[in-house]
Amino acid sequence: MKLNNNTILITGGSSGIGLELAKKLMDLQNKVIITGRDEEKLKEAQRALPGLEIFQSDVSQLAAIEALYKAVIAAFPNLNILINNAGIMRNLDLQDAENTPENINREIEINLSGPIRMTQQFLPHLKKQAEAAIVNVSSGLAYVSFSPSPVYSATKAGLHSYSQALRMQLQNTQIKVFEIAPPATSTSLMDRFSADLGPGSSGPIMDTEKMVKVAIRGMQRDTFEIRPGMSKALFALSRLVPNFAVGMLHKSVERNKKA
Repeated sequence: MKLNNNTILITGGSSGIGLELAKKLMDLQNKVIITGRDEEKLKEAQRALPGLEIFQSDVSQLAAIEALYKAVIAAFPNLNILINNAGIMRNLDLQDAENTPENINREIEINLSGPIRMTQQFLPHLKKQAEAAIVNVSSGLAYVSFSPSPVYSATKAGLHSYSQALRMQLQNTQIKVFEIAPPATSTSLMDRFSADLGPGSSGPIMDTEKMVKVAIRGMQRDTFEIRPGMSKALFALSRLVPNFAVGMLHKSVERNKKA
């Protein structure tokens, strides 16, 4: 995939992996647009990266996606790459009575329904471009479930499966479908879970800049399933000893609780 002179939309782009993707892709002479729910964070990102375009939006809201589409396409008709990066990860005890059906569904709306709806909304436009791509950011936990984050793990497994099916359906078009499955990465999202895992129990946490460099290199080489760092090991374990892999992560959490 040629990763210069494109027009790229990144959801959840005001921090973490999304912001680092924006920075690196701008360095490659692309026009980059980011979205997010927090307007102040978007403005901070724009101040840090002059030339970055911002739109406030929420991928969990269908009406917001429709409004975003109209605004972005009107302003940037050459948009040809969509990066579905927005996501949340929570520590959820499924036996806690406070986890109502409405509350438990939040990660599904953002992590899974969001990318699916964004893709469906932008797909007709992307099909008109000479060269286009859809990039879904899943997780190494798409392969091995992490017991403290059951809904997050399920959404990323779902996004992995969806990406594979989407790639097959679009194989006779000019749209390439990539999946980036980051391992534990040094973002604010991961900070919340280091206490659950305990020192070193999940393997090394990957530097965000390094992870994004691996991801971009993978896209440039048309590697459609990109597994940086420890995600390669999680993928291999999920194929060879899936029950052991899930149990290994769970035991790490349980040991740390007792420590």
